[in-house]
Formats: sequence, C-alpha cells, structure tokens
Amino acid sequence: MLYKLFYSFQDVYSPFNVFRYITFRAALAVITALLITFILAPWIIKKLRKLSMTQYIRDDGPKTHLDKTGTPTMGGILIILSVVLSVVMWGDLSNKFILIMLLAITGFGLIGLVDDYLKAIKRNPKGMKGWYKFGAQIVLALIIGFMFYHDPEDPYIANLSIPFFKSWLIDLGWFYIPFSILVIVGASNAVNLTDGIDGLAIGLVGIACLANGALIYISGHAGFSKYLHVLYLPRVGELTVFCGAMFGAALGFLWYNSHPADIFMGDVGSLGLGGSLGTLAVISKQEIVLALVGGIFVIETFSVMIQVISFKLTGKRVFKMAPIHHHFEEKGWPEPKVIVRFWIVGIILALLSLATLKVR
Repeated sequence: MLYKLFYSFQDVYSPFNVFRYITFRAALAVITALLITFILAPWIIKKLRKLSMTQYIRDDGPKTHLDKTGTPTMGGILIILSVVLSVVMWGDLSNKFILIMLLAITGFGLIGLVDDYLKAIKRNPKGMKGWYKFGAQIVLALIIGFMFYHDPEDPYIANLSIPFFKSWLIDLGWFYIPFSILVIVGASNAVNLTDGIDGLAIGLVGIACLANGALIYISGHAGFSKYLHVLYLPRVGELTVFCGAMFGAALGFLWYNSHPADIFMGDVGSLGLGGSLGTLAVISKQEIVLALVGGIFVIETFSVMIQVISFKLTGKRVFKMAPIHHHFEEKGWPEPKVIVRFWIVGIILALLSLATLKVR
C-alpha cells in the first residue's frame, strides 16, 4: 500500500525509486513489524490478562513450569497483526504469492486462536478435538496447494528440488499437492510442539526467517540464481519482504517472550508461524532445505513420535519427557541453557542450509 504510493513519486523525486528494491522494502518490513510489536505488546499483555486469557499449565509437565500459570497467552495475535500490517504496507499486493502467504499466516493463526480460546476461556486443557484441528489444517493446506499448483507461469510447479545438485528435479505430478499438504501441516505442528519453553520457538522461527529470506531472495534474482545454479522463480523474490516482516515480529515478540516470559504466543502464533514457514518452503521449492533450516523443529517432532511409539510397543519411554527440550529440563539443565543451546544448533543448521547454495 505505502510501497505503491511512495514509488509513484519516483518520477517527481528520483530518490523514491529506492522503493522498487526488494531489499530496501524488506528492511522496512523488519523495522515496521518490530515497532508495531514493541508499541502494542504492553497494551495487549494487559488486555489479555484482564480477559483472563492466561496459560493453562498441565500438571504432567516439568514441575518448574507450574509457576508460569497465569501468564497471558495468545500473544500470537500480536505477531500475526505485526506481520500482516507490515506486509500490507511494504509488500506488492498484486503478487499472488504475497496473498497466499497472508492467507497462510492468518488461516493457520485462526485455527490456533480457536484452540487457545477453548483452553484459556473454556478451561479445556486439550483445546480443539485433535481431528477437528488436524482436519482444518489439512483443508487450509489443500486450498493453498491448489492456489499455486494451477500456475501456468511456473514451469517448475510440480517439481521437487534436490539440494547439493545443480539440476536434479523430481516431477511429482499431481502428487505434489498431497506432498505440499504434508510439508505445510507438518511445519505448522512442528513449531507448535517446539513452543514449550520461553523464547525457544520464536527464536528459532527468527533464525529460520533469515535463512529462508536469503534463499528466497536468491531464487527470485536472475543474476544470483544463475550464478549459484538455483531455480530462477521470478515472482518469488517478493516474499523476502514477508520474511523480513516475520523476522521483525519475531524479534519484537522475543523481547517479551524471553525467560521469564511476560506473554506466550499460544497456538495462534505457533500454528500461524509454522504454517507460514511450510508455505514459504513449498512456494520457493525449498521443501527439503526446510528440514535442515528447521532441524530443531524436526528433532522435536520426531522425539514425540519416538516417545509415543516406544511407549505403546514396549511400555517404556526413550526420553524422560517429550518433546526433547523437556527431556533436557528433566536432566537438570536450566531453562535458559536449553533455549540458548537449541538456538546455537538452529544457527548452525541455518548456516548449513545456506551452504547448499555453493555445494552443487
């Protein structure tokens, strides 16, 4: 919105020409989302506490978490609001992929909002019934999949790109839609599972946004993509602005979500952000790289699966508690140490994902 307005003045005053550059608008998106979060967070925290939108702490979790009872939740509303406003201001709304991303973050956020409402207001510790929640995610991912699958301008629409190889593409055909559903829904729930201790998930999301932003910008740049032998996807570069907005919102929210947290993002935030990361990966053909960028999210998910399967088959647990961040808490690691060490691993994995650009 502001992007088009300011750019229209470039014929009158040449410095306004800078608004045509994606990198400049991505930087503005970071700053805008960060400022919106900083300005609104104190008011939203106060409002959520007044409305009794507070976190329900399960008594079967780590005992050190019991003192978190009463902390406001549903802070993801602030994150999504910051991202959407920032993207609307600085993104090109005529770009189909920007609209898809706005649908992804708000759609998955709404599913999480219903779940949070049932937990916080109705005091139902399980929230939405599992199949309702999972079914809604699948339907939304299916809609998103169809939106970009029927795109005559994209010659790689049903192709899966393999990292470390210059031109190894696998044509999945119609199977690409269920595959994209798996990636999007899987990413949404993986972030949700990781959001168990103060600042862990939002910090990792911020790291993933930086790595994804770099990958997406290169894919949308004719010169860089040719030099690095990456698929050139002309309209995808605009999503760098979306990644910038997500990073700014994540950074701002981390200020209030760091240990000890003043507010939790809730499912509205974790499902919305996770669904967005999955959708970004599908649009940019970086589905496999996403598993590396978000390696901690993958590990957290598999730790839960391993724990459940092991207990059902043998009656024994592999971990002291799942997801795996709780395992380390039960081993005696202080919560801040778990968080920072997981962030360090997340940074290393993000750097490895960027290394795939040269190792081809």
